Amino acid sequence: MRQAKHTLPYLLLLLPLLFGGCRVSYTFSGASISPEMKTVSIARFPNNALLVAPILSSTLTEALQDRFARQTKLTLVPEGGDLNFEGEITNYTSTPAAISGDEYAVLNNLTITVRVRFTNSVDPALNYDKTFSAFSTYESSKLLQEVEPTLIPEIVEQLVEDIFNAAVSNW
Repeated sequence: MRQAKHTLPYLLLLLPLLFGGCRVSYTFSGASISPEMKTVSIARFPNNALLVAPILSSTLTEALQDRFARQTKLTLVPEGGDLNFEGEITNYTSTPAAISGDEYAVLNNLTITVRVRFTNSVDPALNYDKTFSAFSTYESSKLLQEVEPTLIPEIVEQLVEDIFNAAVSNW
């Protein structure tokens, strides 16, 4: 028993050596980014939807760039990053969400759909070409142009969360 007390500290010192070859970087954002990754490139997301909101393309692109700048240690580069994002806004629509008893819409949904092509140069098995969609509800008594300045950032935040998680939260 006495010998076991003396060997425990040595075993504890050896544990880091046994697992030292396995490295994965974890952050509080939930991201799992390999230490070999150093850069990320995020191309401008053009608005190819039939209905176009002038601020949407820049708002989405900048929000995704900001998310990676704030929550990872990756350096943002114009192109050819270890992680690369490109795509386009494919849909921007306002549709009825709730109908009243006299068949008038009382609530509408503003929906934004984005197609994203993600390339991971370190682990190509994680590459994807996906469509992401998010919406927010607003009162139909208001014009879309009135609520866009509030709803677009809110919807973009949801989209960026989904895109970010699909790319770097591999669990």
